[in-house]
Amino acid sequence: MKLGFLTACLPGRSLEDIASFAQRQGYQALEVAAWPKLADRPFTACHLDAAAITKDRAQETVGRLAEQGLEISSLAFYDNNLHPDPAERAAINAHVHACIDAARLLGVPTVGTFIGRHPGKTVAENLREAEAIFPDLVRHADDAGVKLVIENCVMEGWHPDGYPGNLAYSPELWEWMFSLGLYLNFDPSHLMWMGIDPVEALRPYVERVAHAQAKDIELFPERRNHYGYPGRAVNRPDPWDTGWWRYRVPGLGQVDWQRIVDVLYEGGFDGVLSVEHEDPVWGGTEDRILTGLRIAHRTLRPLVVA
Repeated sequence: MKLGFLTACLPGRSLEDIASFAQRQGYQALEVAAWPKLADRPFTACHLDAAAITKDRAQETVGRLAEQGLEISSLAFYDNNLHPDPAERAAINAHVHACIDAARLLGVPTVGTFIGRHPGKTVAENLREAEAIFPDLVRHADDAGVKLVIENCVMEGWHPDGYPGNLAYSPELWEWMFSLGLYLNFDPSHLMWMGIDPVEALRPYVERVAHAQAKDIELFPERRNHYGYPGRAVNRPDPWDTGWWRYRVPGLGQVDWQRIVDVLYEGGFDGVLSVEHEDPVWGGTEDRILTGLRIAHRTLRPLVVA
């Protein structure tokens, strides 16, 4: 197992600058943000232009990172593949295809995305639509020697009432995803506010975890007692603010990282554990974000066998 981080937390920095920091800090891999340059929501970035990369550029990129002792663990494009607008959906699906092609050129083992959801349709209707879209993406990934991984982020802000906006949030849905040939990018933080034990949820499925993310979470149960599970309802100007939990960097929340890493090892996982920094306390400026990445490294590095 190796330790890396998702570059999307530093959208204003170049991949070269991020790699220099990662090398100095002792990280071993980068999960490279590959949203289109028009990405316009928080925690997205374009550190690699998947649609424009060439074989020569790919070899140059991989070579420079290797000189710094780094590898690319995955290309990250987490967007709504079931977007309600047909044109937007088609563009998102097409960019997943572009990321698969870029991963092949780079020799990167995985591409990460979301199932997503059409919020105006039932879960059952969405699953049927996904079953029409994803087989083509999976075939393309298989032909490219790449695994298509789905993060289990709830994406509650995509739904007008704060309900799951990405249909990959539970082990039940993971089993459905696996039947389509998809793999899991496991992130324990999302499970905890859903009331799911991340250690026990992970244990039966490690063989389908092709990539893992390390994000922590701080829960405030006394606030949940007021708002309920979906979060704020009367006054919620920010759709992402449930009011009773917040993401933290590993070590500052309530995820049991010792048990998570142990279960990954026990199940034979030998991929990359990638820090996803969305901590509001250690955010806001690049200096604070870098400090958050240092805290995460300090927490996780002793658990990852060298």
